[in-house]
Amino acid sequence: MFQYRPQRNYGCRIHDQISYMGMRTIVLENDVVRISVLADKGTEIFEYLYKPKDLDFMWLTENGVQNPNEYLPTSPDPVATFVDYYSGGWQEVFPNGGPTSAYLGAQYGQHGEVAHMPWDYEIVRDTEQLISVRFSVRTKKMPFRLTKMLTLEKGSSSLLIEEQLDNLSDIPLRYMWGQHLAFGKPFLAPGCRIIVPDHVKVLTEASDSPVSPPGRTKRGVTYDWPLGVSATGEQIDLSLLPEKGTLSEMMYLTGFGEQAWYKVENGSLGMGMNVEWDGEAMPYLWYWQEYGATEGYPWYGRHYNIGLEPFSSYPTLGLEEAIRNGSAGAIGGQESKIFSLRTTPYEL
Repeated sequence: MFQYRPQRNYGCRIHDQISYMGMRTIVLENDVVRISVLADKGTEIFEYLYKPKDLDFMWLTENGVQNPNEYLPTSPDPVATFVDYYSGGWQEVFPNGGPTSAYLGAQYGQHGEVAHMPWDYEIVRDTEQLISVRFSVRTKKMPFRLTKMLTLEKGSSSLLIEEQLDNLSDIPLRYMWGQHLAFGKPFLAPGCRIIVPDHVKVLTEASDSPVSPPGRTKRGVTYDWPLGVSATGEQIDLSLLPEKGTLSEMMYLTGFGEQAWYKVENGSLGMGMNVEWDGEAMPYLWYWQEYGATEGYPWYGRHYNIGLEPFSSYPTLGLEEAIRNGSAGAIGGQESKIFSLRTTPYEL
């Protein structure tokens, strides 16, 4: 139901009477950034525009933003339910990460449920100095409620996200929970650098992983960031993004501690993005790389992008594997878990 609120064209403001591609869209903006959120598609953030340089940090795939309700898949499968509608940007992933997986009799597709579900929303605060919007959703296959608050302050490029996960049953449950945050053009390019804290370790896929094809590094090995080793023994600087056409691969960074962070910087543009999060709730950072060498579905050599995704668990083999290796999140009956993350674009 429409609720009248004073309208502003200055300071912090919220636009919630917007439809984009037929989906409810919430736009948060101030004098520095504009952030657009698809309430009808998992609270997907498809725009994070830094106004002083007209620079959008969110990667947009060649397929662009699509409304899942306007397309009937010709060959439904558990991967396509996510990938066919994947527009880049930033999705919430829960309660499964990666391809199809089963748990307690429920079958999950790629990246779980909430990324494409419609969420409810409530405008909590709407002033010139500060705006906050609360989103919430209940999963279908397990008794979870997920709530997230997005807050933006005047004069700041930072987006603060505060989340709460509630187990609505008396049964202890396991889960995978992550932030599927991807960067591409116009921000990302060869020569960009990734900066993380000292003592971070890099976990690679097993050599026989069915999910990720062979990449630049020797697999089944743990490395000290930023140096990996190729199959022929050559050192590879994983922090420096390579040329387009380089082999793609998947890695997992860990060892961040409670106050986790990373930075991605583009020296040519003079811009960077700082991401800080609760490393206790999400101790892994998925480092997904797609440099344009993948010729098959769904990329066809068209994209140059990375994902740097805080996650509760690893690898990208789904919840069953995360339970087996002990990295799956655990929540008791009627228990709640909290998580927070802050993103900040900055000029170099």
